[in-house]
Amino acid sequence: MTMALEGIKVLDLSRLAPGPYCSMLLADFGADVTLVEAVPGSSAKLGGGQRRGDSAERAAAYNALGRGKKSITLNLKETEAREIFYKLADDADVVLEGFRPGVVARLGVDYETLSKRNPRIVYCSLSGFGQTGPYSNLVGHDINYISVGGALGVTGRPGT
Repeated sequence: MTMALEGIKVLDLSRLAPGPYCSMLLADFGADVTLVEAVPGSSAKLGGGQRRGDSAERAAAYNALGRGKKSITLNLKETEAREIFYKLADDADVVLEGFRPGVVARLGVDYETLSKRNPRIVYCSLSGFGQTGPYSNLVGHDINYISVGGALGVTGRPGT
C-alpha cells in the first residue's frame, strides 16, 4: 500500500515532545524521517520511561517518538558535520527544528542558508512563542504556553 507521504524526506533537528511527535506522525504517514541528533545525543532520550539500569535508548518516550525514523549524530557546531548536514538537506523536502530564535542562524542551518542550496525546501520552526514578536525570546514549555494561551484558567475545579 502506498503511504500518503511516501517519497518525502524529512530532517528532524527538534528535541523534546512537540517536534519529535510531529516527525513521528510524518513517519507514520510514510515520510522518510532522519533524526539529526546533537552530540552527545537527543534530549528525547532524557524523557524517562526506562527501567532502572536501562540505557537511554530503552526509554519508552524515545522509542515511541523515534519509531519509523533513522538517525544520525552530528555536532552542527563543527564544519565537517555541517557539510554532511548540507548534503542531506540538499536532497530533503522538509527540515523541522525546535530551537530558540537565532540558534539555527548561528549554526548555519537556517532557512535562508538552506533555501539557497535547495529552493524547494519546506522549513518548519517550532518554538514556544514564535521566531519573531514580543515573546519570541522567552523560554518555556507546555505549562507556560497553556497559561499564556488562557487555557490554564479554564481547567481544574472551581475555587482551586
